[in-house]
Amino acid sequence: MTHTEIEITAELVRDLLHEQHPDLADRPVTLGARGWDNQLWRLGDDLAVRLPWATESADALLHKEHTWLPALAPHLPLPVPVPQRLGHPSERFPRPWIVTTWVPGEPADRAPVTDAEASADALAAFLTALHRPAPAGAPSGRDRGGPLTDHAEGVVNGLASATELGLLPDPDAVRAVWEDAVAAPGWTGPPLWIHADLHPANVLTAQGTFCGVIDFGDLCAGDPAYDLAAAWLLLPDGAADRFHAAYQPTPDTATLRRARGLAVMKALGCVFIGEAGVHGRPGGKPTWGPPGHAALARLLASPAAPPS
Repeated sequence: MTHTEIEITAELVRDLLHEQHPDLADRPVTLGARGWDNQLWRLGDDLAVRLPWATESADALLHKEHTWLPALAPHLPLPVPVPQRLGHPSERFPRPWIVTTWVPGEPADRAPVTDAEASADALAAFLTALHRPAPAGAPSGRDRGGPLTDHAEGVVNGLASATELGLLPDPDAVRAVWEDAVAAPGWTGPPLWIHADLHPANVLTAQGTFCGVIDFGDLCAGDPAYDLAAAWLLLPDGAADRFHAAYQPTPDTATLRRARGLAVMKALGCVFIGEAGVHGRPGGKPTWGPPGHAALARLLASPAAPPS
């Protein structure tokens, strides 16, 4: 991660607005969150400013959201941050930035859902609406949305590290879930729109269920299994079956097998990121660890999908 050399402050945000969007500059500015790629500053009651502060790829991700999300958002049943304005690089801040709608709620890594039925139905409805064939020119999945074999080396190495560090409840069983997923038939349908980064910090909750989905920087066209894996990361114990029954079209066995393996991959990522300083991993987000461990436990407690 390469943090910007410029300190991002409320004063800087106001100055940028004065320069490029002066009609918004008089609104109150308060820090919302410092994410993996961007900082989020709340702008009044209903808007937010997102500025890249780490990872060189953040610039392209913001442009992607600004291009595609306004057309997708009206068809989604949960609120999402809809881009309203694009900020251009300048002498004051040499990177692009965007103004979006503000989505209220608490990230699920801090406030997990508790209403199993409502949350399973809400997540299924959201992904059913999102998973439509993507148009020509849609961003390619590349490392997200493609064959699971693209991730094999990273997952195998991650499993070995997690085993060595004693982070897995049953390393052999977890490894078996991944190996079964890699052996499953690949996605043969058209590339579908997928969020591609559904983890507990990118989904918002209120009153026990989901109330919004954020951070569409990895939005792309690909295999829906990448999003269906979220059932094990986001839902309470025992809710995955209800989610899969509500999601349409009903996922076939091969897709569920791939989704289980991808849930292992995402859960491992959460565990490592939650463990500050573990084996050279980034760490520093302790609220990510518990959802990762819970997801692995759910995967091992639920029966594996029968081979296709």
